[in-house]
Amino acid sequence: MHDAIEAATWLAVEAGEGKYLFPLGHAGEIFPWTPPQPVPYTEPWFLGVANLRGGLYGVVQLSAFATGVPGALAATEAARIQSRLVAFNELLEVNCALLVDRLAGLRGAEAFTASEPPGAEAPAWHGHLFTDAAGERWQEVNLQALSQQPQFLSIGA
Repeated sequence: MHDAIEAATWLAVEAGEGKYLFPLGHAGEIFPWTPPQPVPYTEPWFLGVANLRGGLYGVVQLSAFATGVPGALAATEAARIQSRLVAFNELLEVNCALLVDRLAGLRGAEAFTASEPPGAEAPAWHGHLFTDAAGERWQEVNLQALSQQPQFLSIGA
C-alpha cells in the first residue's frame, strides 16, 4: 500500500463530461459536498462560499469553469453523495475548492499509455493530456497555474 501511494502522481477526478488529473502536490484536503452560500453578481461557475473545517472557501464548479457552460448540480441524492470539494493546497494561498462529480482514485504515470503536451490554443492551466489503456482521455490541471489566472480570480459577473 505504501508503495502505491509513493507511485501516485495525480488525484483523478470526473467533472461533467471531463476527466481531470490534479497533481498531488497542488491538491489539498477533500471534503464531502457542502452546499455553499450563494454570492450575488458572480460568474455562473462560482457557486458561492462554504465553511470547510472552519475556513471560508470559494467554491468553483470545475466542469462549468472548464467548458464555459454553466452546468446543473447533481440532481439526485446518489449523485450528490459522490460529489466532492477538492481544496487547493494551502501552499498555493488560495482559499478555493473545486466541485467535482466523482473521485476516480490516485493515478501514476504507469496508468497511461500515451500523453500529449498542451496545444497552443489550450488554457495556461492545462498540462499534458493523457490516454489510459481503456482509451479514456484525462486532462492534467495545473492547479498552481489555475490559481493565478485572471479569469479564475475574477469572479464578478
